[in-house]
Amino acid sequence: MDLDLFLTEAEELLAIPSTADRPENLYRALEFVLATLGPGFTAERFESNGKPSALVYSGKTRPRFRVILNAHLDVVPATPERFRPRRDGTRLYGRGAQDMKISALIQARVFRELAASLPYPIALQLVTDEEVGGRDGTRYQLERGVRGEFVVIGEHSGLRIVAESKGLLTASVHATGRAAHSAYPWLGENALLTLMKGIDGLMAAYPPVTEEVWRTTINLARIETTNQALNQIPADATAWLDIRYPPEDSDFDGRTSDEITKHLSAHCPPGVTVTVANLDPPHKADPTTDYVAKLRRAAENQGYSAEFLRKHGAADGRFYYQHGIDAVIFGIGGDGQHGPGEYADVTTIEPYCRALTEFLGSLAFAG
Repeated sequence: MDLDLFLTEAEELLAIPSTADRPENLYRALEFVLATLGPGFTAERFESNGKPSALVYSGKTRPRFRVILNAHLDVVPATPERFRPRRDGTRLYGRGAQDMKISALIQARVFRELAASLPYPIALQLVTDEEVGGRDGTRYQLERGVRGEFVVIGEHSGLRIVAESKGLLTASVHATGRAAHSAYPWLGENALLTLMKGIDGLMAAYPPVTEEVWRTTINLARIETTNQALNQIPADATAWLDIRYPPEDSDFDGRTSDEITKHLSAHCPPGVTVTVANLDPPHKADPTTDYVAKLRRAAENQGYSAEFLRKHGAADGRFYYQHGIDAVIFGIGGDGQHGPGEYADVTTIEPYCRALTEFLGSLAFAG
């Protein structure tokens, strides 16, 4: 790999502000990466709710792939200077450097070099909606029949392997009361106070954490009321909850929205109702498969531990998990995800490229 040339190309991609509110830039980022592949491949294009994606492979007819390399090209919003990438020693700074445009470019490079010569089919899956849920990219393609045996998602991992990630559900908690003049509180019923009793019950069951733990967590994201007057008792109140749960939590994993609603409601007093808005399963891959063993060996051969990690955030692997397809996260190193100091660790770029190349090559001799 000509690292300087690669970094120049990477900086061009990082300079594209491909955020959900700029759909034209989602297309720009996608077309940029597709252009790096050159001719000779089929690029099957998809679009859902204005979010473009692509599936690239050799041949004219889409097969069941042995390996899918999955990458997202969208990023979270940032100030303009974050889209002016800069290098500082072994760090490449910019929005999307760690999460995950650099890994995406490496996956595209490895695909370009190997796809036509491998004795089995692989695909490069490029999506532009992971940061807003992944439902119009990876999930949309799966709904249209895309299948594989094993998936490598290029999210950052420092050449370690993420075989588990938490599920995600969002819920609202609502309380009703009775409006009255605040000078005569006995004539009313404060919905905010009732709501807080419900929140207290939920937080008692799932206490806030102060250090990393592998268990279900609840984030109280917002409390609101339609009341606009200081001297009025609120008649309604609503809270937003973001809940992350591991595959081992049987109160959530494998449960329906109605079952989870009942479970959460049991921690709330009368007058408080719970509504589950979105429910996405966790992700878990079998760490004992030959695919994982070969990927770990390829990373170890580059001098990395290839240890297993658990990811607290949701990722697109959960959509493969729903279809019984093993997916792991395996990407470059870096730090500052979604923050002002986000950077890619340049020293991990070439080892990551070599590890992916070795992994795919090793499968050629596995029958």
